[in-house]
Amino acid sequence: MKTIEIKDKQRVEEIIARCSICYVGITDLEGNPYVIPMNFGYRDGVIYIHSGPTGSCLDMLEQNNRVCITFCSDTELVYQHEQVACSYRMKAQSVICRGSVGFIEDMDDKREALHILMRQYVEREFTYSDPAVRNVKIWEIPIDEVTAKDYAVPHQKPKIG
Repeated sequence: MKTIEIKDKQRVEEIIARCSICYVGITDLEGNPYVIPMNFGYRDGVIYIHSGPTGSCLDMLEQNNRVCITFCSDTELVYQHEQVACSYRMKAQSVICRGSVGFIEDMDDKREALHILMRQYVEREFTYSDPAVRNVKIWEIPIDEVTAKDYAVPHQKPKIG
């Protein structure tokens, strides 16, 4: 089995659309990696995340706003030979994005970002009260770099003749 890089933007966006959470890598205040699962929304090369208005993640981002966000979908355990342990692989598709977090402060822009977030999970529209919008922190991460891979792809058998 092999790993294939995915370069097609539409396929990358399809993988992201199939995910229900993303894993956000941040650098903590001591310079160590810190990864948290989060809900998200995605549109036009930008990832949107929401959090409370205060907290350790926000303190970390104040010091270093660079993040790495990972998505993984369609996982399935596969093997080439049932009796050979090292032939087992996890078949999956992943997307890794890097970017810098900015925060949306404008109330209308925050509402639009909340719509994008909710559309990742449900089709209906919502309304958001002013207190709710004021008390949420909206992270906006334009993607600077993206890599995507398809893991455990079966080798093609050579065609004869």
